[in-house]
Amino acid sequence: MTLRDVYGMYLESPGTKAFSRSEARSLFREFSAVRISVKLSFGDLLLGDVGQRHRSVALAVLKKLWPRWMLRQFDGVVGLQLLIEGIK
Repeated sequence: MTLRDVYGMYLESPGTKAFSRSEARSLFREFSAVRISVKLSFGDLLLGDVGQRHRSVALAVLKKLWPRWMLRQFDGVVGLQLLIEGIK
C-alpha cells in the first residue's frame, strides 16, 4: 500500500492526490519562482470531528492523549497541508 492509497482510502475520498515537496516542485517546474511549505492541519492534530467511518472508543481515547503540544513544535517541518505559491 502506498501513501497515495492511504490518502484515498482512509484520510480523504478516492481520487485525492498527495504530493511530496519534490513532486510538487516538479509540477511547477515551468514557473519562475516557487515557494513550498507545509503546515499542520486539524487532521494532524486530531482536532474536530473525523469521518463517520472513524468512530471508535480507541479513536476517542487517542484524541485525548494525542501530543498536540509536541506536534506544534514541528509546524512548518511536518504536516498534511502542502502550501504552494508560484509566479508564472
